[in-house]
Amino acid sequence: MQRNRSGAGGACPARAFRFNGTLCACDPGLYMANGSCVGFEAGGEWVVSSGVSPSPTFLTTVIPIDSIKRFTQSQAILLEATLVFLLVWLALCLALRFTKFDGGRTAWFRIRWWLSRLDFYDTNHWLDDNKVVIKRKTELGGTFSVASWILFIGLLSALLYQIITKRSIEVHRVRPANAPDLLSFVNDLEFNITTISSMSCSHFQGPESLVIGIPGFIDYRVFPLSDYIQYKCQNTSSGPTISLKCNRCQIPRRDHFISWQFVDLPNDPVTAVGFQFNLSAKDHAQDRHVSFVSGAITSDTYTNNKPKTFRGPEANVLKIHLFPQAYNNLNNLKLIQPLFHDFISGTSFSEASDLQASLQDSKDGLVNTTLYISYLSDYIVEINKENMIGIVGFLADVGGLYAFSIVIFLYFLMQCEARIKKLRHEDTTMRNILRQKRAQRNWDKLRKFVMFTWGPNNLAMDENKSKRRHSLMIDSIHGIQALHRKKQPSRNNSTRPDVAEGCFRSSESKHDKLDTKEELEIHQSNMFSASQ
Repeated sequence: MQRNRSGAGGACPARAFRFNGTLCACDPGLYMANGSCVGFEAGGEWVVSSGVSPSPTFLTTVIPIDSIKRFTQSQAILLEATLVFLLVWLALCLALRFTKFDGGRTAWFRIRWWLSRLDFYDTNHWLDDNKVVIKRKTELGGTFSVASWILFIGLLSALLYQIITKRSIEVHRVRPANAPDLLSFVNDLEFNITTISSMSCSHFQGPESLVIGIPGFIDYRVFPLSDYIQYKCQNTSSGPTISLKCNRCQIPRRDHFISWQFVDLPNDPVTAVGFQFNLSAKDHAQDRHVSFVSGAITSDTYTNNKPKTFRGPEANVLKIHLFPQAYNNLNNLKLIQPLFHDFISGTSFSEASDLQASLQDSKDGLVNTTLYISYLSDYIVEINKENMIGIVGFLADVGGLYAFSIVIFLYFLMQCEARIKKLRHEDTTMRNILRQKRAQRNWDKLRKFVMFTWGPNNLAMDENKSKRRHSLMIDSIHGIQALHRKKQPSRNNSTRPDVAEGCFRSSESKHDKLDTKEELEIHQSNMFSASQ
């Protein structure tokens, strides 16, 4: 963009040239802002919006859908995260298998044991022929069971994301339009266009008429603009902004043209380097939804030539298409959708010398702009939404994902146990270790109970007494056997005084040798049995 102002101290700012002796102007494609020449960047792509957002549902009110969309962007991220978690889990379980049991005394054994408890493939493990089917839980089965759950949860989250974000599709049907249908479209239209330049509203000459139809045709008409549209001009830092408003506008069946100009002032010629505009439409009865198109046009938008500055009698034409849309799913909302169709460049200059000559020519002293509105009213687009999936389809998808997750890791489990024989009996190994630990623990409890009840000294004394009793019993048994081996002469000889006296003396000698009362009682009982 350009602006003409006096150079301070006789010097023009950078990227500017002098014209008319004392005035300065910026090079083509630049405009004067705060005493320096700057360029205009379009700053992004064109934005077109129908103004109709998805209707809120229970899920959208409970779950932060917008945050999820910004974070995930697509299902690919969810599937990649699932794959990463799955590989990490399998790597951890593989590293865990390299640890040793060590008699079940380490924490690694307890971790591996509880991992085997997560196995729900307990009846699908390798079984020998002619064996009763029993439930077996192995570490490998627990690994694949958790892996199947990770895969299932990841796939289920991707399915839920698809249902939430794409639970319905928008169906467009085109039908021919007739006059009564078009009369039902009553919208409020607003068009704001900023001419990027160093000009102001003092250069502005407002439009006076509205042209309907193409000049030269039979339907060509000219009407006062004030009967249809209200306009105003407002100064901004980027240049003057023209606002055109039409309330309760209906769709006519012909094209419309609105033109306005910016003209030179003394020592202040007009130039422009681009246009930035926004055109919006909303239903007069339902102003909740607003459709719009917005964007910016620079001098090199449609050409690869050098930057240009617009100035001259030829008009810069902005062609806008409007077409009717009927939203049957939104209480028969009737909304006009604007679209930017084309830009026809007017008189422009890309060389500083040509621009300098134009600034000194009074015939080129204007920037002419024309808004060309074309109504595509032959057809009406009817819009409705249809659900992609119901409750039965959702349950079928969930069941399919679950079966896929279970079957794929069951296949891996059967292949591993069929090819590696050591894996067939790993549950027996772990159970045997637990049995040995349980038996050792119970035996330790019994020893502690006995030591707490009687103490270690009593245990030693009782042990000595039992040994002495055992030796006395053995001696008595030997004595009885010796008596039975002797020959008994007769019943009368058994009462001889010398035999009785010998036995009495023998008993007295042994009785003297006894130390305790318990030993005497044992010896007397043995003698009594021998005498019988």
